[in-house]
Amino acid sequence: MPARQKKLIFCTAGLLSLACALGAAAAVGTQLWVRGSVLCSTGALLVNASGPELHKFIGDIQYGLFSGQRVRQCGLGGRPFQFSFFPDLLRIIPASIHVSVILFCTVLIVFALVAAGFFMLNAFGNPYETLHGPVGLYLWSFISCSCGCLIMILFSSEVKIHHLSEKIANFKEGTFTFKTHSEQFANSFWTILVCSLVHFLNALLIRFAGFEFPFSKSKDSGTITGAVDLMY
Repeated sequence: MPARQKKLIFCTAGLLSLACALGAAAAVGTQLWVRGSVLCSTGALLVNASGPELHKFIGDIQYGLFSGQRVRQCGLGGRPFQFSFFPDLLRIIPASIHVSVILFCTVLIVFALVAAGFFMLNAFGNPYETLHGPVGLYLWSFISCSCGCLIMILFSSEVKIHHLSEKIANFKEGTFTFKTHSEQFANSFWTILVCSLVHFLNALLIRFAGFEFPFSKSKDSGTITGAVDLMY
């Protein structure tokens, strides 16, 4: 493949990696990982609420990796409550999983930046070591993609298997009991999925840059070869 096309491919991959790093960094700091609603089951049972009356007992909840907000509603109007995972909720959440998610987010951001740097180095410089060549590019892309997948798996298990939303809703609640009414992953979680897919795409771009196509051969190569053959 001509050098100009390889530069274009590596520049594209580098910019995609940089965008992923910035997107993941922005996602880590937001509260848009999970959105849902919680039902005050105790209050609903006390008044035997059903139908339209049930909406008076349904509050909202949203949170990220560091903080969040819930709206407590038990028939007397909503009361918002801000919370932080560190150190407020550290006793009730699966702390090892939560810290692992944050750690892998950090690794994803760092290696996405490293991948972007090496893509640009290969685009505008001459690779002279293995880590500057295709093997290194595959390595950085694979690490970033793997970290993204691990983040989604660990955070999904924390939310769904360990019932994270329900634990947060019942934090410091002695009288009322809340149950998860609905929950869905929000924009920041899907940003990590997009980052993983982009790094997988970058691996395909690296492979694509290594192909040699017939149109990439120089037009003068046949003429030069023929002239050499005539000399002998």
